[in-house]
Amino acid sequence: MKLSKCTQNPVLSPNPNNYWENLVVCNPGVWYENGTFYMLYRAAGDDVDHLIRVGLATSTDGINFKRESDEPVFGPSSNGPDMGGVEDPRIIKFGNEYYVTYAYRPYPPGRYWTFAHDVINLPETGPDAPAVYKHNIANSGLAVTTDFKNFRRLGRITTSNLDDRDVILFPEKINGKYAMLHRPKQWVGAEYGCDYPAIWIRYSDDLMVWEEKSTLLLSGRNGTWEEKIGGSTPPLRTEDGWLLIYHGVENGGNGYYRVGVALLDLEDPTKVTARLEDWIMEPEHDYEIEGFYKGCVFPTGNMIVDNILYVYYGAADKYVGLATCDINDLLKTLKDSQNENSK
Repeated sequence: MKLSKCTQNPVLSPNPNNYWENLVVCNPGVWYENGTFYMLYRAAGDDVDHLIRVGLATSTDGINFKRESDEPVFGPSSNGPDMGGVEDPRIIKFGNEYYVTYAYRPYPPGRYWTFAHDVINLPETGPDAPAVYKHNIANSGLAVTTDFKNFRRLGRITTSNLDDRDVILFPEKINGKYAMLHRPKQWVGAEYGCDYPAIWIRYSDDLMVWEEKSTLLLSGRNGTWEEKIGGSTPPLRTEDGWLLIYHGVENGGNGYYRVGVALLDLEDPTKVTARLEDWIMEPEHDYEIEGFYKGCVFPTGNMIVDNILYVYYGAADKYVGLATCDINDLLKTLKDSQNENSK
Protein backbone atom coordinates (compact mmCIF):
# COMPACT_ATOMS: atom_id res chain seq x y z
CA MET A 1 0.00 0.00 0.00
CA LYS A 2 1.56 3.27 -1.15
CA LEU A 3 0.15 6.77 -1.43
CA SER A 4 -0.14 8.17 -4.95
CA LYS A 5 1.75 11.41 -5.45
CA CYS A 6 0.13 14.21 -7.40
CA THR A 7 1.51 14.50 -10.92
CA GLN A 8 1.45 18.30 -10.50
CA ASN A 9 3.76 18.22 -7.49
CA PRO A 10 5.06 20.35 -5.99
CA VAL A 11 1.71 22.02 -5.39
CA LEU A 12 3.48 24.99 -3.76
CA SER A 13 7.00 26.29 -4.43
CA PRO A 14 9.05 29.24 -3.10
CA ASN A 15 7.95 32.62 -4.42
CA PRO A 16 10.96 34.62 -5.66
CA ASN A 17 8.96 37.85 -5.41
CA ASN A 18 8.41 37.71 -1.64
CA TYR A 19 11.38 38.22 0.68
CA TRP A 20 9.93 35.96 3.41
CA GLU A 21 9.23 32.93 1.18
CA ASN A 22 11.74 33.07 -1.66
CA LEU A 23 13.77 30.12 -0.34
CA VAL A 24 11.43 27.68 1.41
CA VAL A 25 7.76 26.67 1.56
CA CYS A 26 7.00 23.37 3.30
CA ASN A 27 5.29 21.51 6.16
CA PRO A 28 1.74 22.88 5.79
CA GLY A 29 -1.26 22.52 8.03
CA VAL A 30 -4.35 22.10 5.84
CA TRP A 31 -8.07 22.34 6.55
CA TYR A 32 -10.99 21.59 4.21
CA GLU A 33 -14.38 23.21 4.67
CA ASN A 34 -17.27 24.28 2.40
CA GLY A 35 -15.42 23.42 -0.79
CA THR A 36 -12.16 25.20 0.07
CA PHE A 37 -8.77 23.87 1.13
CA TYR A 38 -6.97 26.28 3.48
CA MET A 39 -3.21 25.82 3.68
CA LEU A 40 -1.03 27.39 6.37
CA TYR A 41 2.48 26.78 5.12
CA ARG A 42 5.92 27.20 6.65
CA ALA A 43 8.00 29.75 4.76
CA ALA A 44 11.45 31.30 4.87
CA GLY A 45 13.49 33.71 2.78
CA ASP A 46 17.19 33.82 2.01
CA ASP A 47 18.15 35.81 5.11
CA VAL A 48 21.14 34.66 7.16
CA ASP A 49 19.05 34.11 10.30
CA HIS A 50 16.58 31.83 8.46
CA LEU A 51 13.61 33.41 10.18
CA ILE A 52 10.57 31.15 9.63
CA ARG A 53 7.03 32.45 9.15
CA VAL A 54 3.63 31.13 8.04
CA GLY A 55 1.75 31.99 4.85
CA LEU A 56 -1.79 31.24 3.65
CA ALA A 57 -2.88 29.71 0.35
CA THR A 58 -6.30 28.38 -0.70
CA SER A 59 -7.64 26.01 -3.34
CA THR A 60 -10.95 24.65 -4.53
CA ASP A 61 -9.52 21.42 -5.94
CA GLY A 62 -6.74 20.68 -3.45
CA ILE A 63 -4.06 20.95 -6.15
CA ASN A 64 -3.99 24.48 -7.54
CA PHE A 65 -3.31 26.81 -4.64
CA LYS A 66 -3.48 30.60 -4.68
CA ARG A 67 -1.57 32.69 -2.17
CA GLU A 68 -3.92 34.92 -0.21
CA SER A 69 -1.38 37.63 0.61
CA ASP A 70 2.08 38.90 -0.24
CA GLU A 71 2.74 39.03 3.48
CA PRO A 72 2.82 36.23 6.07
CA VAL A 73 -0.38 35.72 8.07
CA PHE A 74 1.50 34.56 11.18
CA GLY A 75 5.08 35.21 12.22
CA PRO A 76 7.49 35.46 15.13
CA SER A 77 6.67 37.89 17.89
CA SER A 78 8.84 40.99 18.02
CA ASN A 79 10.09 40.39 21.55
CA GLY A 80 8.59 37.20 22.94
CA PRO A 81 9.36 33.52 23.43
CA ASP A 82 8.69 32.71 19.76
CA MET A 83 10.73 35.56 18.30
CA GLY A 84 13.16 33.07 16.72
CA GLY A 85 10.63 31.68 14.25
CA VAL A 86 7.32 29.80 14.00
CA GLU A 87 6.90 26.61 11.99
CA ASP A 88 5.02 23.39 11.18
CA PRO A 89 1.39 24.36 11.92
CA ARG A 90 -1.22 21.64 12.49
CA ILE A 91 -4.90 22.58 12.41
CA ILE A 92 -7.97 21.27 14.25
CA LYS A 93 -11.35 22.86 14.94
CA PHE A 94 -13.52 23.14 18.04
CA GLY A 95 -16.80 25.01 17.61
CA ASN A 96 -16.21 27.98 15.31
CA GLU A 97 -12.53 28.33 16.17
CA TYR A 98 -9.49 26.77 14.55
CA TYR A 99 -6.72 25.80 16.95
CA VAL A 100 -3.22 25.70 15.51
CA THR A 101 -0.30 24.02 17.22
CA TYR A 102 3.10 25.18 16.03
CA ALA A 103 6.76 24.82 16.94
CA TYR A 104 8.93 27.84 17.75
CA ARG A 105 12.31 28.91 19.03
CA PRO A 106 13.41 31.91 21.11
CA TYR A 107 16.28 32.67 18.70
CA PRO A 108 16.59 32.28 14.92
CA PRO A 109 18.15 28.90 14.02
CA GLY A 110 20.32 30.08 11.14
CA ARG A 111 20.91 28.16 7.93
CA TYR A 112 20.85 24.76 9.61
CA TRP A 113 21.47 22.82 6.39
CA THR A 114 24.97 24.31 6.25
CA PHE A 115 25.73 23.14 9.82
CA ALA A 116 26.39 19.69 11.27
CA HIS A 117 23.34 17.51 11.97
CA ASP A 118 21.08 18.96 14.69
CA VAL A 119 23.26 22.08 15.11
CA ILE A 120 21.62 25.54 15.17
CA ASN A 121 22.63 29.07 16.12
CA LEU A 122 22.66 29.92 19.82
CA PRO A 123 22.29 33.32 21.47
CA GLU A 124 24.94 34.87 23.66
CA THR A 125 23.79 34.44 27.26
CA GLY A 126 25.03 34.64 30.80
CA PRO A 127 25.64 31.50 32.90
CA ASP A 128 22.26 31.76 34.61
CA ALA A 129 20.14 31.93 31.47
CA PRO A 130 17.36 29.33 31.40
CA ALA A 131 17.98 26.26 29.26
CA VAL A 132 15.28 27.14 26.74
CA TYR A 133 17.12 30.32 25.79
CA LYS A 134 20.71 29.21 26.38
CA HIS A 135 20.29 26.16 24.12
CA ASN A 136 17.65 27.66 21.81
CA ILE A 137 15.29 24.78 22.58
CA ALA A 138 12.27 24.31 20.34
CA ASN A 139 8.94 24.48 22.19
CA SER A 140 5.37 24.19 20.94
CA GLY A 141 2.64 26.79 21.22
CA LEU A 142 -1.07 27.15 20.57
CA ALA A 143 -2.79 29.85 18.53
CA VAL A 144 -6.44 30.36 17.65
CA THR A 145 -8.13 31.90 14.60
CA THR A 146 -11.52 32.09 12.96
CA ASP A 147 -10.37 33.08 9.45
CA PHE A 148 -6.75 31.86 9.05
CA LYS A 149 -5.69 35.49 8.69
CA ASN A 150 -5.91 36.88 12.22
CA PHE A 151 -4.41 34.91 15.08
CA ARG A 152 -4.25 35.12 18.85
CA ARG A 153 -1.25 33.49 20.51
CA LEU A 154 -2.37 31.55 23.57
CA GLY A 155 1.09 30.50 24.76
CA ARG A 156 3.38 27.54 25.31
CA ILE A 157 1.84 24.08 25.78
CA THR A 158 5.04 22.06 26.32
CA THR A 159 7.74 22.08 28.98
CA SER A 160 10.32 24.77 28.26
CA ASN A 161 13.45 22.67 28.81
CA LEU A 162 12.27 19.86 26.48
CA ASP A 163 12.63 19.88 22.72
CA ASP A 164 9.01 18.82 22.33
CA ARG A 165 7.69 19.18 18.79
CA ASP A 166 5.29 17.31 16.49
CA VAL A 167 2.62 18.41 18.95
CA ILE A 168 -0.77 17.53 17.51
CA LEU A 169 -4.25 17.79 19.01
CA PHE A 170 -7.01 15.28 18.39
CA PRO A 171 -9.95 17.00 16.62
CA GLU A 172 -12.48 16.07 19.30
CA LYS A 173 -12.62 15.24 22.98
CA ILE A 174 -12.15 11.62 24.02
CA ASN A 175 -14.12 10.55 27.09
CA GLY A 176 -14.56 14.22 27.96
CA LYS A 177 -10.89 15.15 27.69
CA TYR A 178 -8.70 16.83 25.10
CA ALA A 179 -5.92 14.62 23.74
CA MET A 180 -2.46 15.47 22.43
CA LEU A 181 0.32 13.67 20.62
CA HIS A 182 3.87 14.90 21.24
CA ARG A 183 7.49 13.90 20.70
CA PRO A 184 9.83 14.93 23.54
CA LYS A 185 13.28 14.50 22.07
CA GLN A 186 15.05 13.91 25.37
CA TRP A 187 12.72 11.11 26.50
CA VAL A 188 14.91 8.21 25.39
CA GLY A 189 16.59 5.35 27.21
CA ALA A 190 15.56 2.46 29.42
CA GLU A 191 13.51 4.61 31.79
CA TYR A 192 11.33 5.76 28.90
CA GLY A 193 11.12 2.47 27.03
CA CYS A 194 12.50 3.73 23.71
CA ASP A 195 15.94 4.05 22.15
CA TYR A 196 15.06 7.04 19.97
CA PRO A 197 12.51 9.88 20.14
CA ALA A 198 9.00 8.47 19.93
CA ILE A 199 5.30 9.40 19.92
CA TRP A 200 3.59 9.97 23.26
CA ILE A 201 -0.04 10.72 24.12
CA ARG A 202 -1.57 12.62 27.00
CA TYR A 203 -4.90 14.11 28.09
CA SER A 204 -6.15 17.32 29.66
CA ASP A 205 -9.28 19.17 30.74
CA ASP A 206 -7.85 22.41 29.34
CA LEU A 207 -6.11 23.06 26.01
CA MET A 208 -3.43 25.13 27.75
CA VAL A 209 -2.73 22.85 30.73
CA TRP A 210 -1.02 19.54 29.96
CA GLU A 211 0.13 18.13 33.29
CA GLU A 212 -1.27 14.60 33.22
CA LYS A 213 1.25 11.81 32.75
CA SER A 214 2.08 10.93 29.14
CA THR A 215 1.86 7.39 27.78
CA LEU A 216 4.28 5.99 25.21
CA LEU A 217 2.14 5.34 22.14
CA LEU A 218 4.49 4.33 19.31
CA SER A 219 8.24 3.84 19.28
CA GLY A 220 10.65 3.18 16.45
CA ARG A 221 12.04 -0.16 15.37
CA ASN A 222 15.81 -0.59 15.42
CA GLY A 223 17.51 -1.30 12.13
CA THR A 224 14.53 -0.26 10.02
CA TRP A 225 13.31 2.75 8.07
CA GLU A 226 11.69 4.09 11.28
CA GLU A 227 14.17 4.23 14.14
CA LYS A 228 13.26 7.78 15.21
CA ILE A 229 9.57 8.61 14.77
CA GLY A 230 7.15 11.47 15.37
CA GLY A 231 3.52 12.35 14.76
CA SER A 232 2.77 13.98 11.44
CA THR A 233 -0.86 14.95 10.87
CA PRO A 234 -3.94 15.39 13.09
CA PRO A 235 -5.61 12.01 13.67
CA LEU A 236 -8.69 11.40 11.53
CA ARG A 237 -11.78 9.61 12.86
CA THR A 238 -12.82 6.64 10.73
CA GLU A 239 -15.26 3.81 11.39
CA ASP A 240 -12.28 1.56 12.09
CA GLY A 241 -10.42 3.83 14.49
CA TRP A 242 -8.29 6.95 14.58
CA LEU A 243 -6.10 7.07 11.48
CA LEU A 244 -2.62 8.18 12.50
CA ILE A 245 -0.05 9.16 9.90
CA TYR A 246 3.47 9.55 11.27
CA HIS A 247 7.01 9.98 10.02
CA GLY A 248 9.97 7.69 10.55
CA VAL A 249 13.68 8.32 10.08
CA GLU A 250 16.41 5.77 9.50
CA ASN A 251 19.90 5.79 11.05
CA GLY A 252 18.70 7.09 14.39
CA GLY A 253 17.31 10.27 12.86
CA ASN A 254 20.03 11.06 10.35
CA GLY A 255 18.68 9.71 7.07
CA TYR A 256 15.63 9.59 4.83
CA TYR A 257 12.27 10.66 6.23
CA ARG A 258 9.48 8.24 5.27
CA VAL A 259 5.81 7.95 6.22
CA GLY A 260 4.05 5.27 8.24
CA VAL A 261 0.45 4.68 9.28
CA ALA A 262 -1.40 3.16 12.22
CA LEU A 263 -4.90 2.83 13.67
CA LEU A 264 -5.78 3.76 17.24
CA ASP A 265 -8.83 2.65 19.22
CA LEU A 266 -11.60 5.25 19.03
CA GLU A 267 -12.47 5.15 22.74
CA ASP A 268 -8.94 4.58 24.02
CA PRO A 269 -6.32 5.88 21.57
CA THR A 270 -3.50 4.69 23.80
CA LYS A 271 -4.28 1.31 22.18
CA VAL A 272 -2.68 0.76 18.76
CA THR A 273 -5.00 -1.63 16.92
CA ALA A 274 -3.04 -1.81 13.65
CA ARG A 275 0.26 -0.59 12.26
CA LEU A 276 1.78 -1.26 8.87
CA GLU A 277 5.29 -2.61 8.97
CA ASP A 278 6.30 -0.91 5.74
CA TRP A 279 6.22 2.78 4.83
CA ILE A 280 3.44 4.21 2.65
CA MET A 281 5.51 7.05 1.18
CA GLU A 282 9.21 7.77 0.72
CA PRO A 283 11.40 10.36 -1.06
CA GLU A 284 11.81 9.44 -4.71
CA HIS A 285 11.49 12.56 -6.89
CA ASP A 286 13.95 15.42 -7.30
CA TYR A 287 11.74 17.84 -5.37
CA GLU A 288 11.86 15.42 -2.39
CA ILE A 289 15.59 14.77 -2.56
CA GLU A 290 17.24 17.97 -3.80
CA GLY A 291 16.50 20.59 -1.16
CA PHE A 292 17.62 21.70 2.28
CA TYR A 293 17.09 18.24 3.73
CA LYS A 294 18.04 15.73 1.08
CA GLY A 295 15.49 12.94 1.21
CA CYS A 296 12.48 14.06 3.19
CA VAL A 297 8.70 13.66 2.98
CA PHE A 298 7.15 15.22 6.08
CA PRO A 299 3.31 15.28 6.29
CA THR A 300 1.62 17.92 8.43
CA GLY A 301 -1.89 18.16 6.96
CA ASN A 302 -4.53 15.60 6.03
CA MET A 303 -8.26 15.27 5.47
CA ILE A 304 -10.77 12.92 3.90
CA VAL A 305 -12.89 14.37 1.08
CA ASP A 306 -15.31 12.12 -0.83
CA ASN A 307 -13.50 9.00 0.40
CA ILE A 308 -10.14 10.31 -0.82
CA LEU A 309 -7.41 10.82 1.76
CA TYR A 310 -5.40 13.96 1.00
CA VAL A 311 -1.96 14.10 2.61
CA TYR A 312 0.04 17.34 2.32
CA TYR A 313 3.72 17.19 3.10
CA GLY A 314 6.95 19.12 3.12
CA ALA A 315 9.38 17.86 0.46
CA ALA A 316 13.13 18.17 1.10
CA ASP A 317 12.42 21.15 3.42
CA LYS A 318 11.79 23.26 0.33
CA TYR A 319 8.44 22.44 -1.35
CA VAL A 320 4.90 21.32 -0.60
CA GLY A 321 3.68 18.05 -2.07
CA LEU A 322 0.36 16.21 -2.18
CA ALA A 323 -0.25 12.46 -2.01
CA THR A 324 -3.61 10.68 -2.01
CA CYS A 325 -5.31 7.31 -1.75
CA ASP A 326 -8.76 5.80 -1.41
CA ILE A 327 -9.39 5.81 2.34
CA ASN A 328 -11.22 2.48 2.16
CA ASP A 329 -8.22 0.83 0.51
CA LEU A 330 -5.91 2.10 3.24
CA LEU A 331 -8.25 1.02 6.03
CA LYS A 332 -8.61 -2.44 4.47
CA THR A 333 -4.84 -2.79 4.31
CA LEU A 334 -4.56 -1.81 7.97
CA LYS A 335 -7.30 -4.26 9.00
CA ASP A 336 -5.71 -7.04 6.95
CA SER A 337 -2.40 -6.43 8.74
CA GLN A 338 -4.25 -6.51 12.07
CA ASN A 339 -5.73 -9.90 11.19
CA GLU A 340 -2.34 -11.22 10.08
CA ASN A 341 -0.70 -10.12 13.32
CA SER A 342 -3.44 -11.76 15.38
CA LYS A 343 -2.88 -15.19 13.81
